[in-house]
Amino acid sequence: MSIESDRPAKRIRLWSLSEDALVEGDPGDDHVVVITRWGETKIDDADGRARESLRRMSLGPISLDNVLENGDSAREWERINEVLDKLGGSVVHSLGTTSGGAPMLSVVPVARDAVFRFRPVDPTLPVRLSRFAALRTSDGELLVESPLARFQVVLHRRMVSRVVVAMCAATSVVELARVLDIEEAVVADIVGYLVATGIVLLGRWRERDPGRVPRFDEDADPALIRWSHHDLLFHARTRMGRHGGLTGVTFPHAETSPPPSVVKPRRTGRRFPLHRPSSADLAANDPPLLEVVENTRLCQEMRGPVTAAQIGELLFRAARVRSVSPASAGGDHVYEVSDRPYLSINGLYELELYLCVNEASGLPRGIFHYDPQDHALTLVRDSEAVMVEVLENAMIGTGGAQWPLL
Repeated sequence: MSIESDRPAKRIRLWSLSEDALVEGDPGDDHVVVITRWGETKIDDADGRARESLRRMSLGPISLDNVLENGDSAREWERINEVLDKLGGSVVHSLGTTSGGAPMLSVVPVARDAVFRFRPVDPTLPVRLSRFAALRTSDGELLVESPLARFQVVLHRRMVSRVVVAMCAATSVVELARVLDIEEAVVADIVGYLVATGIVLLGRWRERDPGRVPRFDEDADPALIRWSHHDLLFHARTRMGRHGGLTGVTFPHAETSPPPSVVKPRRTGRRFPLHRPSSADLAANDPPLLEVVENTRLCQEMRGPVTAAQIGELLFRAARVRSVSPASAGGDHVYEVSDRPYLSINGLYELELYLCVNEASGLPRGIFHYDPQDHALTLVRDSEAVMVEVLENAMIGTGGAQWPLL
C-alpha cells in the first residue's frame, strides 16, 4: 500500500515569476519591463496575452492554458515562449494538479541563463541522480540541487521526495512506479521535470542489455571525472550567477547579530611577543619584486631549527594588522575592518593563523595562535599526542619523509 493514500489528480504545468520579480508597464504601452535580481528586461511588442500572463505569474503559479485559449494560434504560444525564454532566470516551473493546492514540485532558476525544456521521458530508460546532486532542507521543505544545474528543485510533497531518493542508484520510471506503488504517469512527470534540470541523468542500457547495466554520459565526461562533489560545489558557490544565494556586499544578519571583532579574542595561555623588523631596513635591503619573481625556485627542505626572530619577521611581512578602520553595513550599523599585507574581500580577513612549532630556537614546542593585531603568539596546545598527530598529517600531506620544522 502506498504511503500516500490519495492518488494525485491529473498533472498540469504551472508557471510563475520569482518572488523578487516586479512587472511594470502601463496598459497603453507597447512594452513591459520586468525587474529582477539580474536587472531589467524590456519586452517589446507586449500584446495583451503576454502582458496578462506576466501579471498573473507575478502573483503566483498559473496555468498558461487559462490565459491562452484553445483557439489561439501556434504563433501566440510561440510568442509567450519567447517572452519566457528572455526571463528564464526568473521563471519558476511547477508541476501541479487539477485538484489545486500546493504544487508537487517547483523548479527554481539560480542562473540568469537558465532555460527549462520539459520533454517526456522514455519509461524504460535508466535514470539516476547526478553524483553531484545534494538534498537539504530549506524553509521546512526538501530541496535538491547540483552545482552543474542552473536550477534548484523544491520538493513540496513527500511522494516526490520518495521518488528522488529512490534514484540514488540507476533505475527506470517503470521500476520506480512498481517499487513505490505510484502511478507510472505521475512518476514520469516528476522524473521528466528533474531530467530537464540536469539534476537527474537520463542514460541508456549498455549493449541492449536491460539487466541493470546502465550508462550515463556524466560518468565518462573527462571534464567532470576529476571533480569531487565538494570541490565542484565550492567552485559554483564562489561565483556569481551560479547559485541562488546572496551575492556581493550583503549584511543579512546586521539587524539581529553584532558584527564579529576585527581579530579573534585573545586566547589564554603563555604569550610570546614577536620580533618586529624595521620597516626602513626592509625597504633598504629587500630585493626588487622583479628579482624575487624571476628568481623564485622550489623551496628546498629547511635544515636546522628556525628562530623566533625569523618567524616574527615572516608573520610581520605577511599577516600583521597594519590598521583598523570603521565601515558601514547600512543605516546605523557599523563594523570594523582591518588592513593587512595580503588581500581579503572587504577587509574582513576571516582566516585565523595557527603555527605548529616543532623545532624553533626561542619558542617552546607546541601549537600557537597568532594575534595579528598585537603581533604575538599564544601557546594553545603542547600535548605530545596532539603534536605527533598534526606533524604526521603534515608530513603525509606534503609527501615528506620527516616531520616539518614549522
